[in-house]
Amino acid sequence: MPEPEPAHLSRRERQVMDILHRRGRATVAEVQEAIPDAPSYSSVRTTLRILEEKGHVRHQEEAARYVYAPRVKREKATRSALAHLLDTFFEGSAEKAVLTLLDSSASSLSAQELDRIEQMIEKVRKTGR
Repeated sequence: MPEPEPAHLSRRERQVMDILHRRGRATVAEVQEAIPDAPSYSSVRTTLRILEEKGHVRHQEEAARYVYAPRVKREKATRSALAHLLDTFFEGSAEKAVLTLLDSSASSLSAQELDRIEQMIEKVRKTGR
């Protein structure tokens, strides 16, 4: 089964996926415990069932309980979320996003972090990637 596209998730579904990516795997109760202002157990269970139907998670039965794990790799989910963020807030412009990040983070970036950013920009200029 091909990996589903992670961009079309509700806010709650993204929260659940983030928990599963951080933990690697979790039960309904563990997911519920990790959600701020957690919904009911049955709501979390329903969200996980929907995510499984969409192909985003899979489960294994262990000791009479389901343990869920993500099917979508974190890197793919991260890229999709970033693309959604760029489209939503920055008109699809990576330049606008980077300028905003640099503007808001300038005082907290170390010289070493700025050097790494500069190196990455140079690498992209040279290789196109």
